[in-house]
Amino acid sequence: MTATSSTPAARGKGRPRNFDRNTALLKALEVFWQRGYGPASVSELCSAMGINAPSLYAAFGNKSALFLEAVTYYEQRYWAAPSRRFMEEKDFYRAVNNFFIEAAGILRSPDTPCGCMVVLAAVNISESEQNVIRTLRQMRLDTKNMFAEKIRQAVLEGQLPEDTHVEALAGAFNTFLEGMSLQARDGLNAEELSNAASYAVRMLPKWHKRLKPAPTLKQLPSHY
Repeated sequence: MTATSSTPAARGKGRPRNFDRNTALLKALEVFWQRGYGPASVSELCSAMGINAPSLYAAFGNKSALFLEAVTYYEQRYWAAPSRRFMEEKDFYRAVNNFFIEAAGILRSPDTPCGCMVVLAAVNISESEQNVIRTLRQMRLDTKNMFAEKIRQAVLEGQLPEDTHVEALAGAFNTFLEGMSLQARDGLNAEELSNAASYAVRMLPKWHKRLKPAPTLKQLPSHY
């Protein structure tokens, strides 16, 4: 999960005085989510953000820079806090359980595009857009690396067996999270996605002896 500063840049030439950068980024995200990176046109993005093309270029540079800033903002706004809680939770089993339940809430929140943008945005991108491709790939790798770090720590602390295949389990969690993103995009409702998320911890050995019944979305505090 990648963090970035959301401090507005200096107002570019031609940008409306009431321009709010973060609001514009969320509007752009909605277009990219609905249309995909490639098919989304500058005119559609401008219409959604309420600015003209010169203002877009003055504020963000170009379409790819806008896209990358929007996706990074999405990661920071919706995923930074759950990721931090995941890493800070001492009980590994509870950390896994709570993270995926929270993820289900984010992926089906009415305030966000359905499904993780870092996963869904990876389609409809021309091979010529190498900067976009590399950045999205690195974001997905960062998530896998987060899982691996937590798993490795759990092995050292004796919460997981010494012979745990760290990279394989991290890959399984990452694949599970990406699959949840696609399921959210396909219309799986919040309860169904939450039920699916509760199975993430069952990938672990002896999970049933370590946790009380998995909390539901209603039992978890809302942080997004």
